[in-house]
Amino acid sequence: MKILVLNSGSSSIKFKLYQVAAADNQFHALCEGQADRIGIDGSTLSYERNDEGKEKQFIDLADHKVAIDAILKQLIDPETGVLENLEDLGGVGHRVVHGGEDFTASVVIDREVVKAIERNSMLAPLHNPPNLMGIKAMSSLLPNMPQVAVFDTAVHQTMPKKAYMYALPLAQYKTYKIRKYGFHGTSHGYVANKAAEQLGKPLKDLKIITCHLGNGGSLAAFMGGVSVDTSMGFTPLDGIIMGTRSGTLDPYVPLHIMESQELKPSQVSTMMNKQGGLLAISGKSDMRDNVAGAAAGDTDCQLALEMFCYSIQKFIGSYIAAMNGVDCIVFTAGVGENNAMLRATILENFTFLGLEVDAAKNDANETVLTTAASKVTALKIHTNEELVIALDTYNLIK
Repeated sequence: MKILVLNSGSSSIKFKLYQVAAADNQFHALCEGQADRIGIDGSTLSYERNDEGKEKQFIDLADHKVAIDAILKQLIDPETGVLENLEDLGGVGHRVVHGGEDFTASVVIDREVVKAIERNSMLAPLHNPPNLMGIKAMSSLLPNMPQVAVFDTAVHQTMPKKAYMYALPLAQYKTYKIRKYGFHGTSHGYVANKAAEQLGKPLKDLKIITCHLGNGGSLAAFMGGVSVDTSMGFTPLDGIIMGTRSGTLDPYVPLHIMESQELKPSQVSTMMNKQGGLLAISGKSDMRDNVAGAAAGDTDCQLALEMFCYSIQKFIGSYIAAMNGVDCIVFTAGVGENNAMLRATILENFTFLGLEVDAAKNDANETVLTTAASKVTALKIHTNEELVIALDTYNLIK
């Protein structure tokens, strides 16, 4: 079976095609690409087969339906495609950011699922609507194609009430669904399971903290085989310091800014989401630029790195307390997988637990980052959210 994975944004669609080997259920990526600047002048479609280089073509992509149609035509192109025809396609998996309280797992898409995703758009107005555009465009083009929705929030629906409720009047939760949801769930769940495999123990018997550190970032705590807490909250703004997001603030700060500086809520939202984080401290949102700046003696970059690591250390410490211990700390995503210096800095505050970083292994980006004698294991695991979407899609429609 061949599974197409789609991640639809407001003006872009990322795609990846997998083939499932029936004999051993192994997933092999055949190609991937991205439609960019949908509905904007200069739109492009980039495409890369696993056995060839990347190609980019400028093409008029007026809307998501046109973009997906272009992707499908590319997949069956006689010269560069990987499908004989569209009948070779077994199903389509979609990344959907917010499932609210409606979804605790991935689901086959039907009318009721679409209605629920639309209902939860109020919780993710920048993400769910374009996710739906991809779903509806595919339904229009291939009405009989099985489609599956995989939710960023689903993994965290196992959090206990004490972890997800806010101390606000109850009507804010019952009527307006204001609570902690958490995000990056596909990544957190994947690397937690991979960590258990690496340790050779069932996930349910382990206490694991996963650190998804990219331009956006979050942490999650797994105990008893499920997510019991996570750093992002009602929105992805909460939690650790990120590239352009402020992370956790005194909740009165934005109110004070609005009142004292006569700014609109939208202006303060932009400040916290797009002008905050590393960018606010050093003027650089990319971690690589901050690391280079700090190495060159830029004190603002040095402060940005210190604040970044400190925010992560505090969440790790709080989850150790919440779970009454920890067996494993996992680093994943762009920063987590590639920056040994930041991993070492974050972990140096946990030597009191008997955690010992093996500097050579960490510098070499090995999977196991700690010594054989370390009482807590630290791991670096490559995340693969597209593969999780393909797996869930295959298992639901096979």
